[in-house]
Amino acid sequence: MKKVVKFGGSSLASAEQFSKVKKIIDADKDRRYIIPSAPGKRNPKDTKVTDMLYACYDKAVRDEDFKKELRDIRDRFQKIIDGLNLKTDLTEEFRTIERNFNEKAGEDYAASRGEYLNGIIMADYVGASFVDSAKVIFFKENGEFDYEKTNDFLTRALTDVEKAVIPGFYGSTPDGKVKTFSRGGSDITGSIVARAVKADVYENWTDVSGVLIADPHIIDDPEVIDIITYKELRELSYMGATVLHENAIFPVRIEGIPINIRNTNAPDEKGTWIVQSTGQKSKFTITGIAGKKGFCSINIEKDKMNTEVGFGRKVLQAFEDNDISFEHMPSGIDTMTVLVHQDEFMNKEQNVVSQINRTTHPDSIDIESDLALIAVVGRSMKSSRGTAGRIFSALAHSNVNVKMIDQGSSELNIIIGVTNDDFETAIKAIYDIFVVAAL
Repeated sequence: MKKVVKFGGSSLASAEQFSKVKKIIDADKDRRYIIPSAPGKRNPKDTKVTDMLYACYDKAVRDEDFKKELRDIRDRFQKIIDGLNLKTDLTEEFRTIERNFNEKAGEDYAASRGEYLNGIIMADYVGASFVDSAKVIFFKENGEFDYEKTNDFLTRALTDVEKAVIPGFYGSTPDGKVKTFSRGGSDITGSIVARAVKADVYENWTDVSGVLIADPHIIDDPEVIDIITYKELRELSYMGATVLHENAIFPVRIEGIPINIRNTNAPDEKGTWIVQSTGQKSKFTITGIAGKKGFCSINIEKDKMNTEVGFGRKVLQAFEDNDISFEHMPSGIDTMTVLVHQDEFMNKEQNVVSQINRTTHPDSIDIESDLALIAVVGRSMKSSRGTAGRIFSALAHSNVNVKMIDQGSSELNIIIGVTNDDFETAIKAIYDIFVVAAL
C-alpha cells in the first residue's frame, strides 16, 4: 500500500510534537509520502511561524531592519533541531531567505518558508528524500493551479522514491516565482501528492480526532463523524466547517482515494473516513451541522409571477450585473426570494433594487438583513421520515423563528434561515434533537 500523510501546524509546532509524528510514521511502513505544514502555535499565546514570516517580510518591504524578526524565526527552528538532537544546519537557508527578503522576493515566497524549512528538518529526522514543492507543483501565469502539469511532474519525481517529504502550501509559477495556495493549503498539497502517486489512503493528521458533527465553539464536546462522503463534506465545508480545506477534496475524489482525518495527539483513535460513497448508515439521522452568519434576503412579490416567462432570469440578471452571487433562491407561485452575502450586497443594494423594479415591475420588494444560514447534512435523511418536521419542532421548542427553508431534490441537505441572534440556539436545538436524544 501507499499512504500520503499530511501533518498540520499544531502537529509540528515543537520538538515534542515532531517526536509524536515520527512515531506515527514509523508505526506503518506504508506511510511513505509526508507533507509538513509550518510550525503552528505551541500554546494559545504563541505565534505561528507563518505569521512571523509575514511580519518579518512586511518590515523588509518597508526597508526597515528585519534581522531581529528573522533571528526569532531561526530560533524557533533551532529549538526543534536541538530538541530532536539533529545536526541539521539551516545557516545557508537563512542567508538565502535574508537575501531574497532584501530583494523583495514576494509575500508568497516569505509565507512558504515555514513549510520549506520544516520539510528539510522532517526529511533529516525520518530519513526521507526532500522534494522542494516549487520544483514539482505548478501554477499557470494567471495564478490558477495547473493540475495536469503538476500531476505529470510529481508522478515522475516520486516514482522511484521510497520515502519523500514534500512541503505543503506552495508551488511555483512559469517564471519560477514561489506561489502559495490559500491558508490551509497544505491540505491541498497532500491530496495532489495522493493523486500523483495513486495512494491507497490520504491521512490528514491534525489536532482533532476527526470531523465533528457540529462546531465545538457552539456545542460542548460534539460527537465525531465516523464516515462521511465527499458530497456531504463539501456541503459542510461550504457552510463553514473547517477541518479540511474544501479544495483538498477534488484531487483525491478524481481517483476515489479515501481521506482519513486523524489526531496526532491521539493516534490510536480511528478518526473520520471521507469516502466517495458508502453503504454504511450514519450513526445518527444527520451527518453534520454547519452554518454561517451575515446574509440578507431580497423578497420579491408579483401576482401571476409564475406565468411570466423570463421573470427569474431578469431578477438574477440584476445581481449578475452588479457582480453579486446568490446563495439560495426559494420561491413560490407569486413570490421569489434571493439570499446573498450581506457585505457584498449592501453597497449595491439600491442599484439591484432599481434594476429589478425597472425590468420586472414587481408588486413589492422587501429586504431583510442579519440572517444566518444553517445546513443540516446527511445521506441518511432521505430514508428517514419526518426529518424536516423534527427540525421545525426542535426550533419551535427553542423559540427560534424559521425565516427560510430550502431542500434540494437529492435530499442530502436542508438549508434553514434564521436571524443572526438565533444562530447558536438553532444549532444547539438541532444537535440535541438528532444527536443527544439518540445517545
